[in-house]
Formats: sequence, structure tokens, C-alpha cells
Amino acid sequence: MTHESFDDRDWLQDRLTSVLEFYYPRGLDERTGGYIANLDEQTGEIYDADAKHLVASSRYVVNFCVGDLVDGPEWSRAAAARGVDFLQAGHHDPETGGYDWLLEGTEPLDSKRVCYGHAFVLLAYARAVEAGIPGATDSLETVYDLLMDHYWEADYGLCRSEFDPGFETAETYRGQNANMHTCEAMLAAYEATDEDRFLDRAREIAHALTVELAAEHDGLLWEHYTEEWDHDMAYNRDQPEDTFRPWGYQPGHHIEWAKLLAVLDRYADTDWALDRATELFEIAVEHGWDDEYGGFVYTFDPDGEPIVEDKYGWPVAEAIGAAAALYERTDDDTYLEWYDRLWAYAQQHLTAPGGNFYTKLTRENDPCETDESPAVEPGYHPIGACFEAIRSFDDRPAERVQ
Repeated sequence: MTHESFDDRDWLQDRLTSVLEFYYPRGLDERTGGYIANLDEQTGEIYDADAKHLVASSRYVVNFCVGDLVDGPEWSRAAAARGVDFLQAGHHDPETGGYDWLLEGTEPLDSKRVCYGHAFVLLAYARAVEAGIPGATDSLETVYDLLMDHYWEADYGLCRSEFDPGFETAETYRGQNANMHTCEAMLAAYEATDEDRFLDRAREIAHALTVELAAEHDGLLWEHYTEEWDHDMAYNRDQPEDTFRPWGYQPGHHIEWAKLLAVLDRYADTDWALDRATELFEIAVEHGWDDEYGGFVYTFDPDGEPIVEDKYGWPVAEAIGAAAALYERTDDDTYLEWYDRLWAYAQQHLTAPGGNFYTKLTRENDPCETDESPAVEPGYHPIGACFEAIRSFDDRPAERVQ
């Protein structure tokens, strides 16, 4: 398949719809009004109908909103609206204003207040505002205020990571990942509202992490920090495969930041965002891309050597979006070549029988069995790849239009 197919809007819309259709209608929980994300990747069978993770609930909303925004399946809008209702009625704690991390049905199972999770709540409401879903605007405002009141550390231009359920005690750990997704959510909020305060927050976070802190490590992005935002090189040294906080540099996050910085460059007048985006893309492919088998290794060490060589689906999806956005911003065919290479890899190795992406492959690209813990990824990353490509190529040069 040539790039004329991969960047064709109809192909991208069909590809996006194929992921949505893997989760719809089987992912609708008629008992709770929410969603079921815990599906076997090969068969689509439900392995846990009760566990509801905040990140999955939020990402479902984003997915269906995107489906509506690109004129996808007509059921996308109603599916998105039910997710907004469930965030408000199921995950939201009216006493503290926070959102529960994990539910069993509709009952809180883990009520820690995680910035990473609340960033996705903000992203969900932002896309819902953009799609015109009723009730989303007030919730967007409320969650933004909550993030600013509890998580925002103005002295650093970054967010704390986690609180206890009552927002009384903050964890000393500080993390890159939560801030990256907060930046993503702020950009989406700006796209939905055109209000500069959201763009200002996104720019502050991006500069603090990808310019100021990265300068201490030759431009690379470390994942873990102390309470004073010093690099914590020992954190989880013995847990290189931790789900949310692995030790090592993650090529996937370098290339995800490349995408976000390219998007930031669309809206903000900076003299650094696009330069850093191109540098981070190059770091990711230099240290992370497996020349023998394709795909990105999960992590690499400070010497540039791979640590965990398993291949996850999300870095490839984020790289597709980054390549599309960077091609749109630079008109450099190098990114178009990577875009084609990444989609070819994804179609050959990452695409499961139902159209979704596998979460994880071995280094040799064999699918790993579904991890039957509460899922957080109901197709959000491949849908995001299609969405970014659609909007990036909408502005492509006329000679690229077939």
C-alpha cells in the first residue's frame, strides 16, 4: 500500500471507524451506563465487565467524540454523550470534586486522585465541548479549576502527580507522563474554546519539560522527578516494565511530545516548539526504532541501549500522528516517508483481527496475550493517529491531493 492510500481521508476515516466498531456496541455497559474496556484483543470477548478505569472511561469519550467530529458512524455522538454522563455520575466524587481512579461497577474501588487521570477527564470534556455534547462546558471549567487548584505548581510550570482521596496529602513523586497528558488536554481545550489560558498552560508545561528539564540531559526526556523537580535517576530502577512508571527513557514519549509540540506550533508563536519537535522525533527513531524487526523498543538506558525490547502499539500510533503533524508544519518529505513506514508496520504487525491495535508484541512482533487487568486503552491511540493525520493532511499541499 502506498502513501496515497495511507493519507487518503476516506481510508483514514474507515480505519478510525474499524477501531470504533471493535468497541461498539460490545463496549457499552447497559447496567451502569458506562463502558466496558476489558476486552480480549483477539476475540473481543469481555473478561471483566465490572472494572471501570478512569483513563479508559475518559478515552472512550474522546474516541466517540472524534468519531463524531470526523463525520464517522452516526452512533458516535450518543455513545460519547453516555460517557460524559458516566464521568459525571460514576467517577466524579461530589464531595471533593475529584474523579475516582477505579470503580467496580459504580462503586469506588480506588479513590486516589491522580493527575494523569484528571488530565484525561479534561481531555474528554474538551473533545465533548468541541463536539457539542450537552453538559460538557461546565464540567470542562470545573476540572480545569480543580487541576489548577490542586495539581498546578506555578513555581515550576508543572503539575504534581497524585493525592490521597481527600486531596490532603500529595505524593512526593513528580512525573513527566502526567504533565505530557495535561499539556495534551490543555491543547484540546484551546481547540474547543479558543481561550488563551488553556494555550498558555500547554506552552508552560511543554517548555518546562522539553526545554528546561531536557537541557540537563542533552535534550532527552526523563520520566521521574523528585518533589523539587530534580531528575530521579533511581526511581523504579528495579521495575523496568512498570505499567505507568517504568525506569528508562521512553521513545514513545519522545515522539508523542514531538506530535504535541507540532500541534502547539500551529497555535502559539514560539521560537522553540518546532525545533524541539524535530529533535525529539529524531531521538525516538535513533534510539528506539528496531531496524531489524520494526517498531519501537519500550525503553532505553542512559547509554542508548535497549532495556525492554517488547513493542507496544501506542508509540507507533503516536509516531504516525507526529509524522503527519510534522509533515504539515515543515513540508519535509522525511516525515512522509516515516508516516508510510509506520502505517505499513502497524497494518502488518499491530492490527488485530477486529481492527484495533494489539497492546504489546514481542520484539519479533508476535502478539502477547491480553493482560487481564483493568484496561486503560480502548483504541485511543490508533484513533488519535487517524484523527491527527486527517486534520494534518487537510492542509497538505495541493499536489499531494489525489
